Amino acid sequence: MKVLVINAGSSSIKYQLYQMPEARVLAKGMVERIGEESSKLAHSYDAKTHSIDAKVPDHEAGMELILKTLADKEVGVISNISEIESVGHRVVHGGEEFTGSMLIDETVVKSIEKFADLAPLHNPPNLTGIRAAQHKLPKSAQVACFDTAFHSTIPEVAYMYALPYEIYEKYRVRRYGFHGTSHRYVARRAAEIMGIDKYEFNAVTCHLGNGCSMTAVKNGKSVDTSMGLTPLEGLVMGTRSGDFDPAILFYLADKGYDFKSLNAMCNKQSGLLGISGLSNDMRNISELAETGNKRAKLAIDIFCYRIKKYIGAYAAALGRLDAVIFTGGIGENATGLRAQICSELNQIGIKIDLTKNRDARKESDVSADDSPVKVLVIPTNEELAIAKDTFELAGGKPSGK
Repeated sequence: MKVLVINAGSSSIKYQLYQMPEARVLAKGMVERIGEESSKLAHSYDAKTHSIDAKVPDHEAGMELILKTLADKEVGVISNISEIESVGHRVVHGGEEFTGSMLIDETVVKSIEKFADLAPLHNPPNLTGIRAAQHKLPKSAQVACFDTAFHSTIPEVAYMYALPYEIYEKYRVRRYGFHGTSHRYVARRAAEIMGIDKYEFNAVTCHLGNGCSMTAVKNGKSVDTSMGLTPLEGLVMGTRSGDFDPAILFYLADKGYDFKSLNAMCNKQSGLLGISGLSNDMRNISELAETGNKRAKLAIDIFCYRIKKYIGAYAAALGRLDAVIFTGGIGENATGLRAQICSELNQIGIKIDLTKNRDARKESDVSADDSPVKVLVIPTNEELAIAKDTFELAGGKPSGK
């Protein structure tokens, strides 16, 4: 079965075409700057890259360009778009209704629309991508894979906020969590690497990129996670503040800040960018810190300290810890930060081998030989996780079964 994985953003569509169940990537790419004067498609296949500059007024046109390219006689990988039997869509917010991926029907579409106020920057473009795919591929099974679904197992004691209970009853204000597809993938992969049944595996998963979150995984299920009602809570991120005293907002409102400026400050002007005053990119900040820039070093120290605190808290919540897993652009590549985060965690059984950590490539065990808790680096693969869910829900059977 050929499965097309779609991640539709506000002005872009990322895609990967898989041959399942072999999990072989036939082609991948992205249409960006949708709705602008000049748009671009970058299409990769057979270790080659093909670029197209064209005006793409909307997502419908973007989907049409992707499908046309996939079936192109020169750069395509299929002879006809009818070969695409199913399409998997990344959807950020599924609220409390979805505990797993779902075949898309009008009921699912209405729910995605309903939860748009919880993810206003993500659910509407995700839905636009679904509509475009339904129109262009009407005979293909369409599947929604929700970022929040893996966290649906978090117990009430961890997802409730200590606000008046009617706030939850009226508006469903609670912890939902995000990056669930990534956390699920790396937890499952780590259990496989360590030879532990996935439903007997305990881990702390660290998804560290421009957006950052951590999850406590107990017996293969999410039982707590650092992001909350929105992706703002938790760790220090590229431009998001993470945890802070909410009364700061009331204080600043008294000083003349309005709702719009406070929202922009917390989501777009804080985090690594806010502390360093220079960049939200950890690579740039690390280079600046090495030259002696004090605020860049402070940004790194705060970033690592917050992660260290969460590891300790989640280790206490889990009781038994089998592994700490690093993934995402920073988690996979920032060797110095991994070492700093794991330093002085011997008391909870976490010991990193600095040589292994320095030389880590792709999937790696960077823990010391005598470390009771494994420290693993596992590149995330959300697209593959979506492809597997889509394949299964569309009626596919895993090879050998």
